[in-house]
Amino acid sequence: MDTAPVTREKRDNSLWLEEEQTDNMRLALKVTDVLHHEKTPWQDLLIVDTPEYGRTLILDGAIQLTERDEFCYSEMMAHVALCSHPDPKRVLIIGGGDGAILREVLKHPNIETCTLIDIDERVIECAKLYLPTTSCSMNDPRANVRCMDAMAFIKDTSERYDVVIVDSTDPVEFAAGLFQAPFYQDVKKILNPTGMMIELTESPFSDTALMKQAITHMRSVFPVVRMYWGVVPTYPTGMWTYGAASLSADPATPIRPVEGSTRYYNSMIHRASFILPPFLEELIVEQPHA
Repeated sequence: MDTAPVTREKRDNSLWLEEEQTDNMRLALKVTDVLHHEKTPWQDLLIVDTPEYGRTLILDGAIQLTERDEFCYSEMMAHVALCSHPDPKRVLIIGGGDGAILREVLKHPNIETCTLIDIDERVIECAKLYLPTTSCSMNDPRANVRCMDAMAFIKDTSERYDVVIVDSTDPVEFAAGLFQAPFYQDVKKILNPTGMMIELTESPFSDTALMKQAITHMRSVFPVVRMYWGVVPTYPTGMWTYGAASLSADPATPIRPVEGSTRYYNSMIHRASFILPPFLEELIVEQPHA
C-alpha cells in the first residue's frame, strides 16, 4: 500500500516514510505496515509501524511522535511546569490528542483535573486504537478530553488553570496563531495568579525565526519567561526547545520530584535543561527597548 508520504523503494520493494523537515532536509524511516490513513476535516492523518522507532503518528506529513522517543518530548512538556509550580491542581493541554502529555501529567497525584482539548476528534480516536502506550490515561477519572477549537475555548471559558501546556502541530493554518501575543494574552487570562504556560518552540536550527518570535511574544505578555531544551531524535535536527512563561515562580527551579517513573526527566535534567548553549542565548537575547 503506497500512501504519501510513504513511498515504495524500487530496489527491494520496501516501504519508506519520508518527512520533509525543511526544504533542504528530510528524514526517512523504513515502514513495515501502514496502520491507518485518512483525510480528516483538519489534516492528513497517518499512522505507520517502523522497525526503528515503532508506531509513528504523522500529521500533514510531519512526524508528531514515535513510540520509541516520544517520552523525551512528553516528559519535558509535562514535568517542568508541574515540578516547579507551587501547587498545581488544574491543568489544560491544548492539542496533544495522542494522549502522551496527558499520561505524564496524571503521574502527579496532586492533579485534580486535566482538560485536554484537541480540534481533531479523529486524532484522539485513532490514538486510542493504534497508540495504546500514549492514550492509556484518557479514561482516567481526572482526564477531561474535549474535541473543539482550543483558541475559541480559552476566549470563552470562565474556568481557571494552574498550568497550560500548548502542544500544537506545526504553526500553519489553524495552529499559526498559537505562537503569537494575542494567544498568550488569552492564556494569561485563564491562569490562576501563580500560573505557568509551557509551549514547544521548535528547533533553533531549522525554525530559528519561529523560536525567536515565540519567545519575544511571550516576553511581551508574561513577567517571567525562560527557555529550556532537550533532545528528540525524530524531530527536525534532534535539538528541541521549549518556552516556559510564568506569572510568578521560576520554571527553572524544581521543588518536587515526579512520583511516577520517568525515562528522560529528573530534577537534575530539569535544572540542566535551562542552561543554554551560548549560540542559543544569543538567538533569544532580549533586545533593549528604544
